[in-house]
Amino acid sequence: MSKHTTALILSLLLCSSASGQFNDPGLGGGIGFGGTYGQTELSDGQAKFLARTFLRYPLFSHLQGEFGVGLGGVQGSEYKTELVPIDYRFVLSPFSFDAWNPYLYAGAGISHYDIDEFPPNASAGVDETGWLGFIPAGLGLQFALDNLISFEMSGGFNYTFNDKLNAVELEGNDAYWNFLLGLTYAGESGDADSDGDGLTNRVEKELGTDPKNPDSDGDGLSDGSEVNTHKTNPLNGDSDGDGLKDGEEVNMEKTNPNKADTDGDGLNDGDEVMNRNTDPNKPDTDGDGLNDGSEVSTHRTDPLKADTDGDGLKDGDEVNRHKTNPLKVDTDGGSVSDGVEVGRGSDPLNANDDKPKVAVGESIVLEGIVFKTGSAEITPESQGVLEDAFDVLNDHPEIAVEIQGHTDDRGARALNLKLSQARADAVKAWLIAKGISADRISTMGYGPDKPIAPNTDAGGRQRNRRIEFYRTK
Repeated sequence: MSKHTTALILSLLLCSSASGQFNDPGLGGGIGFGGTYGQTELSDGQAKFLARTFLRYPLFSHLQGEFGVGLGGVQGSEYKTELVPIDYRFVLSPFSFDAWNPYLYAGAGISHYDIDEFPPNASAGVDETGWLGFIPAGLGLQFALDNLISFEMSGGFNYTFNDKLNAVELEGNDAYWNFLLGLTYAGESGDADSDGDGLTNRVEKELGTDPKNPDSDGDGLSDGSEVNTHKTNPLNGDSDGDGLKDGEEVNMEKTNPNKADTDGDGLNDGDEVMNRNTDPNKPDTDGDGLNDGSEVSTHRTDPLKADTDGDGLKDGDEVNRHKTNPLKVDTDGGSVSDGVEVGRGSDPLNANDDKPKVAVGESIVLEGIVFKTGSAEITPESQGVLEDAFDVLNDHPEIAVEIQGHTDDRGARALNLKLSQARADAVKAWLIAKGISADRISTMGYGPDKPIAPNTDAGGRQRNRRIEFYRTK
């Protein structure tokens, strides 16, 4: 091979940019120009021009059928014969690379021949014109120039079934070599996947998708995965109409692209993701016992907050168990929050049991005010009871009280008197700090002197350690 031929082949390889043209070619054709060189009894063969055009179509993977017609001839120094070969070939492409394609061919055909010049030693009775059968076989090489057109070179041997090409019939049948250079057009096969999306061109045509765009609807999923895996519509970016693209649902949100409301909570996935910030895969995002849709549409509660009104009760418990208003801290308006009422056992739907009913000269034990052992320091768990006492005094400025401290009989009486006084003073200080006027409150520590239960067991002693409000006005 000459340096120039080698350079030509390398240049074509480097410049070729087509992708997959040879993997699944469709109906196509081409034309080539070149020459022949006769192989007859006469050893003085000379090159002669040859042109050939052909139609090529797929038979199986890597195998094509080809019908071709040529115009040319063979000649030597003393003879010249014109040929019109017509043949059918099988073209086998064993490798089919993306940018170049080596192939083998073989077939059968007939050729019309016309002897223009007879040699001096022409055989007697040789027909000047006629038909002969022949077998072509050879190899070729294609280089893709773009997605449809390739440069092609081929060469082969053509064995004829008579000995008349040079008008001399002496020994064996005549034959000739040929070499062609040309251009080939190859349409896309229906079985090809031009855009690599997992769907053949034929299927894409049936579906109406773009065979040159792997994601026809631009939703982030290839057409093939939509059709074969997710069963979504490759022509609609949002198959379920929930406001999220199919690709977002599959790759990001993990929701069902064929179901507008994946978790069945009454809110479509797009609304949950883009507007509510709720979880489209979880019907009860805040875990309060109400699904997100009922919170938004029915109860008007916050689907991201389990206790919308901050009363200490979950929204679901308020709606389903207590029948209280999840948007209102104190449903019955009696000054005690729903959570405190449920915790202490009163009715959050009845305002009458919110405030202690104490007449002048009567007292009430404030159960639930707890102090650290041997101390006047109020513990955090007393907060709810103190808040209730504050609400009563705040709502009824006409009331004045004496806060009375009591202890059990364990320890020295003097120490218990001192401790009970300190505890009463601590409750007063808490109420004053909240805004109750000091002149409405007096205190007295009675120590163990006024038990309400025997001090003989732990239960009795617990009852005796108490704070009472005695109404003085």
